[in-house]
Amino acid sequence: MLREKGIEPEIIKYLEAPPDEATISRLLKDLGIQPRDLLRKREKEYQELGLSDKALSDEAIVSAMAAHPRLIERPIVVGPNGIVMGRPTEKVLEVI
Repeated sequence: MLREKGIEPEIIKYLEAPPDEATISRLLKDLGIQPRDLLRKREKEYQELGLSDKALSDEAIVSAMAAHPRLIERPIVVGPNGIVMGRPTEKVLEVI
């Protein structure tokens, strides 16, 4: 969709170069969401790590995402007009 609009995206392969805890925390702040909102709940690591436990701190969830980047919901799109979760894909238009 971005290329159709003449924009060449910078794609970060988060499984090859996972974001650290500070980066995840900054993304969460910029998105205005809580760590649980960025979790992919269908990944096996979600169950294996017991991330459904409501007693887990935000810091523990961010740590889990840094250690297991498959847990991070995607895509996250950063554009000149802000940052959004790219689902549904039309949301990307808000930041370009």
